[in-house]
Amino acid sequence: MELVESLQLGELAAAFAALPVFPLFDTASFIISILYFKYEPGAVEMSRRSPFASWLCAMLHCFGSYILADLLLGHPPIEFFSNNSSVILATAVWYLIFFCPMNLFYKCVSFLPLKLIFVAMKEVVRARKIAAGVHHAHHQYHHGWFVMMAVGWVKGSGVDLMSNFEQLLRGVWKPETNEILHMSFPTKASLYGTVLFTLQQTHWLPVSEANLIFFFTMFMIICKVFMTATHSHASPFAPVENFICPVLFGSVSSGHTNHHYDHQHGASHEVSHSPPPPPPPAKSKEELNEGTRKRKAKKAE
Repeated sequence: MELVESLQLGELAAAFAALPVFPLFDTASFIISILYFKYEPGAVEMSRRSPFASWLCAMLHCFGSYILADLLLGHPPIEFFSNNSSVILATAVWYLIFFCPMNLFYKCVSFLPLKLIFVAMKEVVRARKIAAGVHHAHHQYHHGWFVMMAVGWVKGSGVDLMSNFEQLLRGVWKPETNEILHMSFPTKASLYGTVLFTLQQTHWLPVSEANLIFFFTMFMIICKVFMTATHSHASPFAPVENFICPVLFGSVSSGHTNHHYDHQHGASHEVSHSPPPPPPPAKSKEELNEGTRKRKAKKAE
């Protein structure tokens, strides 16, 4: 707090937190969300083959976080679609990105310098949604820390957590791409951010909500703009995670994995590698002579 006061950032943070996100920042967020949706394999072909399915997937990319948050809090999942202005704005962005003549709109918004501005504006919306989700959950569950963290997390990365369902709408099923198993940077950052906002909401973190929104947003903007500009997929959290996770949770051992595999599949190994049946006993000399005589008699006949 003293550092913030010495830098005179309190008023700046308060003004930043009060900055409205609709329509300017929301438009940028919709542009980046639908732009990433168009990058998905087969998304352009689907927009021509089934425009309604394409529109529905685009709406999930724009409003998936609100849908998941409403489900967790017991509200109708379709409630956010009553916000006509946001739905119409997102629909207009979807139409321009996919169906604008000569792809002019797509070429403009995918131009890297302009795209970086939209990416930064989208992170402003993400931080606001995390803070709003934690604040909303705190009103219904005053002491439900995990509820606050869950709602804030899905508000920040809802579309990523719904990626498998969105893939089903596109006719794709890739369970190995589950976001829980392979978290992207926005999902991890939203998780860590919602922990901070929960601690702040429950007065365990001695910082104002406006200051936390400001500093978290700046962190997200710097990371995402850098990653987008350099086309990098490396997480900034990786060095810390690589140091802490083996200490707290241990490391994956190939020997342990093989031992576990052998233990689980021991029975199948015994069945598949059972010894071959013993060879039939050798015939005696008398049986061989008897067989020879029968063959000669048959040939004579």
